[in-house]
Amino acid sequence: SEPPAWPPVSAQAASLLEEAADLLVLHRDFAAAVERCEAGCDSLGPGTGTGPGPESSAEVKCSLCVVGIQALAEMNRWREVLSWVLQYYHVPEHLPPKVLELCILLYSKVREPQVMLEVGSSWLRDQTNKSLPEYGSLLELYLLHVLLPLGRFEGAEELVRGCGVIDSERQLAFLGAICESRCQWTQREEMLSAAEEQQDAATETVLGALSQKLLTLLTLLRRALRSVSSHFYLLPYKKMLLATFLLYLVVVRLDPASPTSLPFIYKLVQLFRQAWAAVFSPIHRPPIQD
Repeated sequence: SEPPAWPPVSAQAASLLEEAADLLVLHRDFAAAVERCEAGCDSLGPGTGTGPGPESSAEVKCSLCVVGIQALAEMNRWREVLSWVLQYYHVPEHLPPKVLELCILLYSKVREPQVMLEVGSSWLRDQTNKSLPEYGSLLELYLLHVLLPLGRFEGAEELVRGCGVIDSERQLAFLGAICESRCQWTQREEMLSAAEEQQDAATETVLGALSQKLLTLLTLLRRALRSVSSHFYLLPYKKMLLATFLLYLVVVRLDPASPTSLPFIYKLVQLFRQAWAAVFSPIHRPPIQD
């Protein structure tokens, strides 16, 4: 008997899926692969029901999204992955298990597990998804790659204890993994706290040394200012004022061109030189103080 024929829409989507896979794997043209995946998903429409072909429309759509996720990741556009997928499935509860698995692994690899926190929780709490055979493995994946790395231990225990589709043995294994992860988290927090305390102590030591150096520098500066001020106190201000007054008489009050003023000017100049020598003589240098 002949194999069942593809419906027209599914045939178009399957053809686009094949092109996208070739572009991703063989040609490594990731942008073109994403375009083919988008065209294939658009051709299928919002419905995810099963079709009469060898593969349902839902399976073709899921495969298109898987190829699109890989292509976006190859282009380092991983931030767009979740929103890109949700534009075709609209709500997290409708995500196929394979798509959810890829999203969890991708955001865990790029150290952004919080992106999948609400999405994974919504999917796992959906009653329809609990009947899927992949539910147990996705629950474990969500625990190990999302909840535990984020330190959500209480939420993890609540999720495991409230799950009635896994047997008691597996439930105990999950609870044991949660307890072990909690202990490791506590030890890591204690180590970080101890390291921060050591760093704070080292910082205080450095600041203390700097404060001591600053205090020494200020003491030296005070001594220097005291020495400068004592130097000014030792200057003979009266002689300086006399010399300034005599210079004023020579320049302003006397006529240098007059023959009668020449002897007087000569004497004033001599007095000014004597006053200058007296002011800046070694006797008036400031003493050195400890």
